[in-house]
Amino acid sequence: MSSLESFRQETREWLEENCPESMRSPMTNVENDQCWGGRKWTFKSEDQKLWMERMGAKGWTAPDWPKEYGGGGLNKEELKVLKSELARIRARSPLDSFGIWMIGPALLKFGSEALKQQHLPPIVRGEIRWCQGYSEPGAGSDLAGLQSKAVDMGDHFIANGQKVWTSYGDKADWMFCLLRTDPDAKKQMGISLVLFDMETPGVTPKPIKLISGSSPFCETFLDDVRVEKDQVVGEVNQGWTIAKYLLTHEREMIGGFGISAAGSKTLGALAAETVGTTNGRLDDLFLRTDIAKWEIDAASFAFTAERVTDEVKSGSGVGATSAMLKYYGTELNKRRFEHLVKINGSNSMIWEGDVSKNGWLPKTWLRTKGNSIEGGTSEVQLNIIAKNILGLG
Repeated sequence: MSSLESFRQETREWLEENCPESMRSPMTNVENDQCWGGRKWTFKSEDQKLWMERMGAKGWTAPDWPKEYGGGGLNKEELKVLKSELARIRARSPLDSFGIWMIGPALLKFGSEALKQQHLPPIVRGEIRWCQGYSEPGAGSDLAGLQSKAVDMGDHFIANGQKVWTSYGDKADWMFCLLRTDPDAKKQMGISLVLFDMETPGVTPKPIKLISGSSPFCETFLDDVRVEKDQVVGEVNQGWTIAKYLLTHEREMIGGFGISAAGSKTLGALAAETVGTTNGRLDDLFLRTDIAKWEIDAASFAFTAERVTDEVKSGSGVGATSAMLKYYGTELNKRRFEHLVKINGSNSMIWEGDVSKNGWLPKTWLRTKGNSIEGGTSEVQLNIIAKNILGLG
């Protein structure tokens, strides 16, 4: 038996022993069933808590991070085995985290050893929940136009300004934030990426109510916020390079919304339950065709995302490809929920009550429209694709 086959066997046995049965069933409401962790998090069940803690202790919430920072230390072949074994038992994600998806990779590449040791292990264990302080009023897709500033006070900075579209800012424990530390430098220069606790005096997040009725986004006000100098990622005034790197991971993450998550039913399975089948085929020919097209596109996207991940692991970097993943993944996710609306017919518009899980489908369908704005608008992504991938203009 090869070492990889042995790893698969060991992984399968460990998952069978440690993944609670309730964590092997499809999410009925993604927003409610997701586990975000952090100081303020309330677990939906003891099994959810147990699953996160066991996977965190194993390092498998961030399986390819180095072991010295709490990760699993898996190579790319082992990572694929783990993902396939999790999918085999339809295991839910033990932890969804901007720490794992975004600031973690940036710290691994640019952070000091002290910052890595301070922040990465708690991220892996799900102890700290992060939010992103990038966009500002007047500085969204044109991120280099940000005006929030940090004034050098010797051993620390004092930050003032306003951030907007801060996802889950009211629920997060720490923020990674872009601030202008040299107001006289060129537009893309003089920016630093800093980290601070959301409980720091002067930090005030305020939810922004959306048309969906929920408030995942916040505007966050910074009023004389003390930021320690040892919480600067990389060099002072060199944050733009880190910001671009981090954006590629954000766009990959948003693009990933287009793939049905492990633990979720496929569109075909949902349609079969709702619409009905004849001889194993959906009764509605047009819906059957639309779903088949979506499933093919989703599979193609998943293979492309896997190829890009392998290239990154080999040191190639993501670069402009992240714009392609973000754009196509966004459109794929919007199409997915449009199909779900078709499948459920008029029931898709029930806004409240237990039958509709308090309007989960219509509210989430409306929420997907925001995917084409956050992380850089679709128009911006198309420009990047045209110039940097297709070589136009």
